[in-house]
Amino acid sequence: MDFFPIFLNIRNKSCLVVGGGAVAERKIALLLKSAADVVLVSPELTHDLTTWRDMGRLNHQARGFQDEDINERHLVIAATDDPQLNRHIAELAHARRTPVNVVDQPELCSFIVPSIIDRSPVVAAVSTGGASPVLARLIRSRLESLIPAGYGRLADLCNRFRQRVKEHFSKPEERRLFWDRVLEGGVAERVFSGHDEEADQLMERLLADPRLDQEMGEVYLVGAGPGDPDLLTFRALRLMQQADVVVYDRLVAKPILEMTRHDAEHVYVGKERDKHAMRQEEINKLLARLAKQGKRVLRLKGGDPFIFGRGGEE
Repeated sequence: MDFFPIFLNIRNKSCLVVGGGAVAERKIALLLKSAADVVLVSPELTHDLTTWRDMGRLNHQARGFQDEDINERHLVIAATDDPQLNRHIAELAHARRTPVNVVDQPELCSFIVPSIIDRSPVVAAVSTGGASPVLARLIRSRLESLIPAGYGRLADLCNRFRQRVKEHFSKPEERRLFWDRVLEGGVAERVFSGHDEEADQLMERLLADPRLDQEMGEVYLVGAGPGDPDLLTFRALRLMQQADVVVYDRLVAKPILEMTRHDAEHVYVGKERDKHAMRQEEINKLLARLAKQGKRVLRLKGGDPFIFGRGGEE
């Protein structure tokens, strides 16, 4: 690795940005989200920077850069359109051992700003070490679609119950197993579905009786669509990858089936004219029996199960 990945606490810390253009605006937006005390030095500002200044969100010095501007800063960002000035700012920062980022000149940087997936308090960062910011943004956009917005709320739930779980389970291994069940089971699914209150209630019940989670199974009915994995919804993919048992029919394409958990049990219940691997009544009973065993069951049906199958009945 060319850069050590690290997250900095800059809350209420003085951070200097030199430059008032669009690039500086993007950097400042991130600093403000991190509750930094932003000092901006630039004779001119973009519209949004002017708005933030008027709102009192940053300290604007309407002039050119002066060497003393860099004193007592927690970090520095040089974002001017003058390469020589940017280099000078970097040299001053390095001499003071102050972290500095110089836009589009990674060789002058002691830190770089990655592309970010923000699901606060969950934050994921993607970096190419300054080699290709465009590639980093492309990777970020792919990851954005795979990380539900609910992960932030799920992290908040974990934080609320963290101390109680620690008090309830004395051994680290017990806590790890408990959190594994929470984050891959019904609690997480309720958060992702927007039922946060139900998730809290289930957590309370699990703390009162941890065995309850082992006894509670669930059945997820998922339509596999026309067979192209790229057409699956993100929620369908998530459920496919956390199921203990996959009950599938003849119309489910092989590429779709390969996206389920590799260690999951697969049960074929396909039906053709005058040839049934399992009758509908038996399928219904199978789903119920597996759920009662505490398993997460994925009923995977080809197409739209409510139009072409008996999804409503199941």
